Amino acid sequence: MHFDEAASATVLAVEQEVTGVFNVVDDEPAPVSEWLPYPAACSGAKRPMRIPTWLARLLAGDMAMAMMTEWLGFSNAEQELGRQLCCPSWRQGFKEELA
Repeated sequence: MHFDEAASATVLAVEQEVTGVFNVVDDEPAPVSEWLPYPAACSGAKRPMRIPTWLARLLAGDMAMAMMTEWLGFSNAEQELGRQLCCPSWRQGFKEELA
């Protein structure tokens, strides 16, 4: 998600005085293992190095490991806030920003 879109969603939530917790994400949720290599490929960099789970857990902790290996992504609050994304897909956003 682009910073501008996250900020825009926050402004809409404040202006509309909505309550609750919103996940501000694009329309294409994806696990870290899918999206993390993509910006590297778009920018011509090497694919990110993979490390064993036990080492990553030691370095990053249990919560980070769950986010990176078990969570499948989030759904967004687009309809509740009435917002439209400038980049509905993380693929499109990375490609445009890294071109």
